[in-house]
Amino acid sequence: MGEKLSKLSSVFKKDGLSVAFKKTARYVKGAAKQRFRLTYKSDFSKNRDDYIELIDSALSGEFDRVFVWRSSFGWNVPLFQRPQHISKSLSNKRCLVFYEVTSMTDETVAIEKLYNNLYLVNFENPYISNLLFGALGDVDKPKYLQFYSTNWTISKEEVSNFIGKGYKVLYEYIDEISPDLAGTKQLPKNIANKYDMAMSDTDNIYIVTTADVLRGDVISKRGEKNMVFSTNGVDYDFFTEFDEPFEFEKEYKEILSRGKPIIGYYGAMAKWLDYDLLKKIDATGRYTFVLFGIRYDDSLDKSGILDLENIVFLGSREYEKLKYYAREIDVLTIPFVINDITRATSPLKLFEYMALGKPIVTTAMNECMKYKTPMIAHNHEEFIDLLDAALSKKDDAEYLAELDREAKENSWDAKTDEILSMITSAENTNV
Repeated sequence: MGEKLSKLSSVFKKDGLSVAFKKTARYVKGAAKQRFRLTYKSDFSKNRDDYIELIDSALSGEFDRVFVWRSSFGWNVPLFQRPQHISKSLSNKRCLVFYEVTSMTDETVAIEKLYNNLYLVNFENPYISNLLFGALGDVDKPKYLQFYSTNWTISKEEVSNFIGKGYKVLYEYIDEISPDLAGTKQLPKNIANKYDMAMSDTDNIYIVTTADVLRGDVISKRGEKNMVFSTNGVDYDFFTEFDEPFEFEKEYKEILSRGKPIIGYYGAMAKWLDYDLLKKIDATGRYTFVLFGIRYDDSLDKSGILDLENIVFLGSREYEKLKYYAREIDVLTIPFVINDITRATSPLKLFEYMALGKPIVTTAMNECMKYKTPMIAHNHEEFIDLLDAALSKKDDAEYLAELDREAKENSWDAKTDEILSMITSAENTNV
């Protein structure tokens, strides 16, 4: 309960009273559904035959293995992240994926087909959950439970139950294990317990690492068995295809009309954003710096940048629309402080920036320094100097071609192939 209250407190801080109240109401409503099961029971009674037919249809299709994605992340969130992209790519590679939704983010009461081989499932619904896992018990193909290392809902005991039923586990070690990322004051026990479990069970738990720091941690604790290094990536086609025209709201049109170069960032407004750097950029008076994203914690409001003349926070935009805003920006940035969290971060936005064909300036993050196109700043003064250098590359054909090459090399399909290569090798070894 303490962890949930801590998480709730974080929501109030980052979203404000009105939004937090709505989220809390949705959470309470979702919890009530789960406790009393009235909605689920009624829906299942009406649609049981349809759900049986849908699951039978899924299991009779062409696939080589099954993935059950469990988390409180949901599907319909403002920014598509690694879970959605990897799941979608897996479904295109002869994998059957059952992806968990939440009452906070999605309207799925039971189960629905999203794409071929990809289904959204409300695992809080005990009727559909029992029906699905009962059917999966008869599937004689490799089955995997997949979740993030930062998942704080599924327990170590639940993971053990999956293993006992013949599932292997795909543990996505995607960030430093930290309460700041969990959104709680203390690291939830579920996160710590599953981490310890993953670091000790080399036979049943396969680990995906997304950064060199995380890879080194795994090797030091369990070696390289059943581990793969696979950074974040990009949906290249999505970020290079645009429908015209797109109508911006008045506020963004005003920004575009200012006549100053536009510097941008999109993502979480969190403790790891270097607000002092943003203040120094504002003080130059040379740029308009636009921020898109969510308040991950209360750091944005405490930073004082919302009162600055040349810094504009525009909140989040839908995933499908954000690229249109980013396309109008001159230089895209990742202005993070360097700490344990950012040293272990593979920034998904880095690869999206590449696909958008925009000059990139970042601070000296380990996972950014691996690539040719990001311009790396080791201090605030160098970051500001590099903004001008980046502006000069806007129309540099050689630089733009390198951006395109690096984006293509880091597609989500390529990342999924890396994961499947590890899994396939293990499957063949265990035959």
